[in-house]
Amino acid sequence: MRYTQLDQDIKYLSGVGPQRKEILGKELNIHTWGDLLEYYPYKYIDRSRIYAVSELTANSAFVQIRGRILSFEEYSMGLRKKRIVAHFTDGHGVVDLVWFNGTKYVYDNYKAGIDYIVFGKPTAFNGRLQFTHPDIDRADKVVLSEMGLQPYYVTTERMKKRGLNSRALEKIQKTLLEQLRTPLPENLTPDIINRLHLLSHDEACRLIHYPKTTDDVRRATLRLKFEELFFVQLNMLRYASDQRRKYRGYVFTKVGNAFNTFYHHYLPFPLTNAQKRVIREIRTDMGSGRQMNRLLQGDVGSGKTLVALMCMLLAIDNGYQACIMAPTEILAEQHLATLTSMLGGMDLNVQLLTGIVKGKKRQQLLDDLKEGKIHILVGTHALIEDWVEFRNLGFVVIDEQHRFGVAQRAKLWQKNTQPPHVLVMTATPIPRTLAMTIYGDLDVSVIDEMPPGRKPVHTLHQLSTQISGLHQIIRREVNLGRQVYFVYPLIKESEKIDLQNLEEGFEMLTATFPEYRLGKVHGKMKPAEKEEEMQRFLRKGTQILVSTTVIEVGVNVPNASLMVIIDAQRFGLSQLHQLRGRVGRGADQSYCFLVTPPNLGSDTRKRIDIMCQTNDGFEIAEADLKLRGPGDLEGTQQSGMAFDLKLANLAQDGQLIQLSRDEAQRIIDADPNCTSNTYQLLWNHLNDLRKTNINWSAIS
Repeated sequence: MRYTQLDQDIKYLSGVGPQRKEILGKELNIHTWGDLLEYYPYKYIDRSRIYAVSELTANSAFVQIRGRILSFEEYSMGLRKKRIVAHFTDGHGVVDLVWFNGTKYVYDNYKAGIDYIVFGKPTAFNGRLQFTHPDIDRADKVVLSEMGLQPYYVTTERMKKRGLNSRALEKIQKTLLEQLRTPLPENLTPDIINRLHLLSHDEACRLIHYPKTTDDVRRATLRLKFEELFFVQLNMLRYASDQRRKYRGYVFTKVGNAFNTFYHHYLPFPLTNAQKRVIREIRTDMGSGRQMNRLLQGDVGSGKTLVALMCMLLAIDNGYQACIMAPTEILAEQHLATLTSMLGGMDLNVQLLTGIVKGKKRQQLLDDLKEGKIHILVGTHALIEDWVEFRNLGFVVIDEQHRFGVAQRAKLWQKNTQPPHVLVMTATPIPRTLAMTIYGDLDVSVIDEMPPGRKPVHTLHQLSTQISGLHQIIRREVNLGRQVYFVYPLIKESEKIDLQNLEEGFEMLTATFPEYRLGKVHGKMKPAEKEEEMQRFLRKGTQILVSTTVIEVGVNVPNASLMVIIDAQRFGLSQLHQLRGRVGRGADQSYCFLVTPPNLGSDTRKRIDIMCQTNDGFEIAEADLKLRGPGDLEGTQQSGMAFDLKLANLAQDGQLIQLSRDEAQRIIDADPNCTSNTYQLLWNHLNDLRKTNINWSAIS
C-alpha cells in the first residue's frame, strides 16, 4: 500500500515553496516528498567531536571548533564587493572566518561575544588559518551527542545560487523526516528481513539521512541497496517465469536437408566445443514448446554468426522463415555477404531489406516474403515496418541488440500469430553482474572459445610524441599488401576538447603517405557515401581508411592488419576492444596501436595497460565496469521497470546482486502465479514501481 504522504507535492514541505520546487524539479528531478526521501547523501562528516584551534593545520579535513567572534574587518575588492573577515577564538588560538558575499546576512546573524560552533575545511592564507563560508550554529542550539555524522548531498551551481546548498538540503530532509511521523510502510516480507538480518525500511530511510555512526550508514545502505536490486530481479524473473508458462513456442524437432547439407558440405571450419554447446542449448529451447529468448555472448571473431545461421537452418527445415536484424546498413550487408558465402551453392533464398531497396525490387521482395519464397531475410529496422509481412516467421536473430529500442524489437515479435524464437547476439562482452541485472530475464549462452588458428592481435601503447616510428610500420604493412585503419574520436576540431580530429588527421596522413590511396568514413556522411567508401576499402581500392567509431561494429575486412587509435585515452575499454576486433580477422599477424599523449592519469594508464595485456573481452569488460562504473546502462527499459539504481553499484555489489537474485528466484519458485497472500506485499510494491503494463521482458 502506498504511503500517501510521499506522493505530496514538494512545494508543500516547509522550507521549499514554489520557487525551490521549480529548481529541485529541474536540477534533481525531485517533485514529491518521496523523491526527496530517495535523494541520498553521497558522503558523511563526523560532527560529534570538537577540535581545538591549536590542533588544526592547513591539511586538516572538515572539522568543527567552538568559540566566539572577537571582531569583524572588511576589505574592499572593487566594484562594491567586500571580503568580510571575523576573527574567531576558542581560547587556544585564533582563526579567521571569511565571506566574499552576503554582507548583510553575516552582520544580521553573527555577533561578537556569543558562543558558536563553526564547521568547515581550514585552509592557509597569509600565514593564518581560515574557514571560507563556514557552517555556523549557536552553541546553545546544538546537542553534540545528537549530531553524529553530517550528510552531504550533491547539488548544482544553479541550486547554490538560490541558497540550496548541501546544508539547505540537509535541513529540508530533516523537516521531511519530522513530518513523516507514522513509520514508513514495509516493502519486504518479515521472513526476508529476519533471515537476512535487515533493518526495517523505515529505520533504513531515517538512518541513511541521519546516522549516528558509520555502522548506521553501513546497515541502512545495505538494506536500501538490497531492496533496489531485489525488485529489479523479482520483476525480470517474474516475467521470465510468466513467459515460460504462458507463451507457446514453435516446436522445431526436425533436423532436415538444409541443416545436414550445410553441416556436411558447406561448414567453413570445424565447430569449436563452445559453438557445439551453444547450438545444443538453442536446440533444446526450440524443441521445448516454449518460446526461446536467449542472449548469445561471444567475443569478436568467436563464430556467433555461424551459430545463428545453423539455428536458422533448423527453422527452415521445420517449415519456418528466419530473419536477422542489424543496426546499420553496412552491418546488414556484411551479414548478407557472410551468409551467402557460407551457404555457397545451397538452394536457399537469402535477401536483403534496407532503406536503399526501393521501387519494383522492394515490392517483389515483399511479395516473395509473404508467399514464403524467401527463407532468410537480412535487414535493418526496415524489417519491423508494418508493410513487411512474413508467411511463417519462426526464428529471429537480433545483432548488437543494445542499438535497438525495445518498441522496435516488439514489432518483430508480432510478425506471426505466436512469437518467434528470439536469439539476441552481442559482440560486446557483458560482465556477469551487469548481465544478471540488465538481461536477467534472458537465458544466456556464451561462446568463450576462439576458432583454431586465429592469432591474437598484438596491442602496443604509442606516445603521440613518437609517432614517426609508427609511420614506418604502416609502410611495412601496406607494402606487404595489407590495409590499415586510423580511428579518431572527433570529426572536426572542437575548441573545448583538444583532440586530433579526423579532418586534420586525414590531411596529415595524405601528406605523409602520398604514395597510398586513403579513404574517409564518419557518421555525418550520407549512408550511400559511407557504404561506397567501405566497399572501396573492402575491395582494396584504398590502403588506409581514416574513420571515427562508425567502424566499431560489424565491418569485416580480413586483409586489414593494423589498427591505429588516436587519442585512445578518450575511449572506454569495451569500445577499444571492439575497435581492435576490426583487425586480426585474416591469417596475418595483426597489430593495434593505442596512441596517447605522454601525460596520463592513473586510471587511464590502467585502461591502456589492460588493453596491452589481454585480448579476453570478458576480462576487459569486467575491468571497464570497475574503472568506469555502469554508466548509462544500455537497453534498461526492457526489464519493464524504470531502471533507476540510486545506491547500488553494479561494479562493486556483485555479491548483493547474486543474493537479491537468489531471494527473488526463491519467491518465484514458491509463488509462480503471484497469488499467495504470503507474498502480496511484494507483488503490490512491484506493481507500484512498474511504469508500464507492457511485458517488455518477453521480447528482449
